[in-house]
Amino acid sequence: MESAVLWFCNWSTLVVCAALKLPQIHAQLAARSARGISLPSLLLELAGFLVFLRYQCYYGSPLLTYLEYPILIVQDVILLLCVFHFNGNMRQAGPYAAVFVSSWFVLGLQKWLIDLAMSYLERLADALCHQRRWRHLECVVHVAR
Repeated sequence: MESAVLWFCNWSTLVVCAALKLPQIHAQLAARSARGISLPSLLLELAGFLVFLRYQCYYGSPLLTYLEYPILIVQDVILLLCVFHFNGNMRQAGPYAAVFVSSWFVLGLQKWLIDLAMSYLERLADALCHQRRWRHLECVVHVAR
């Protein structure tokens, strides 16, 4: 019974994560606009997901303990590309992609780098979360005006 509950929890989490950002993506595509999406908020979220995913991969955690993060990262990347596309500056996506991809490799070079990044994120998780929400609220208020 316990393993069935655990199996259900694992897979239901993955299903929810797979659909989490789809309404946002659909709304952007339908409106053909990036209004209401905060670029700094999206970048903060993506950075946090990438550091956490790299940490889990580096230490060899079981795949089911972090499988939702690649799903969320893909959805965030799609949102990010939509924001750049609808704002008319797709060329700006290149430097961001280069920073995120190079960060993936740099974080894995030395154990202390990934530990430092994770410890930094752990200590500032609340601040980043509040900052991301504040940026989102600023964007919503700006759109409402």
